[in-house]
Amino acid sequence: MSVISPIKDEALLEQQPHGMTSAARMRHQRARQHARTANILLSVVPPLVLALLLFLGWYLGTNQGQINALFLPAPQDVFTALNDGIASGLYLNNVLVTVKESLLGFVLALVIAIPLGYGLAKSRLLAAAIHPYLAAGQAIPAIVIAPLLVLWLGYGWIPNMYVCALTVLFPMVVNTVLGIQTIEKPLIDAARVEGASGWTMFAHIEFPLALPSIVAGIRTGLTLSVVGALVGEFVQGGDQGLGSLLLVAKNQYNTAFMFATLLVLVVLAVAYYGSTWLLGKLAKIIY
Repeated sequence: MSVISPIKDEALLEQQPHGMTSAARMRHQRARQHARTANILLSVVPPLVLALLLFLGWYLGTNQGQINALFLPAPQDVFTALNDGIASGLYLNNVLVTVKESLLGFVLALVIAIPLGYGLAKSRLLAAAIHPYLAAGQAIPAIVIAPLLVLWLGYGWIPNMYVCALTVLFPMVVNTVLGIQTIEKPLIDAARVEGASGWTMFAHIEFPLALPSIVAGIRTGLTLSVVGALVGEFVQGGDQGLGSLLLVAKNQYNTAFMFATLLVLVVLAVAYYGSTWLLGKLAKIIY
């Protein structure tokens, strides 16, 4: 007797044969429900078990004195620092600064990336002229570019916004190019036969077909935008943003405060990634 894996069986069970009896149809529906439940459990339970084991090891290692608190603080110290930062409004004020920098940088990069990626995919001359500079820009670390932007633009959130844009531009451009170039040529030819060209071709044929790849680039770019904001804040060494809080914690050797700030960054990155997941679902519904 063959056994269908929990990951693959739901797709197979979606193919419901015609002419099924009511009893067979009910069995089919129950099998589909069991497949969905198995997939949910498989995606939720293993990460939770691993997190629980890691937390238990962290708790035992720090509370039994096996690990120096300077290197790894106890969980209760981290949560105390986190609670104090939230209650005082310290985290809220600095999260808003980092979110402002990262989102504005991401939007700026997005406005540039999609037209540029489309142009690179369509024009060999444009690709030959710009690709080397894109590759060179990606090869130069953002932490090297950030001091120059501070020198040119001064201190504040504006240079950090540009650092974010430069950090996320390349993956979004590459994914846009990939999405446009992997569209099957017969589909484009058929659309041309029907009279599609220019904006009509892009809006109704090319963009929807390239959308999964573009959304993947957006997902990567939005998550990386937090990294760009942190790099800019590290270089400026100011008193605003989550990056500045990490610098303060490092200079004070306050590892509990540092870990609490890292938890805030993790939550922010998860929120960004979750928003792009919802964007992908919305795009599927629209197109």
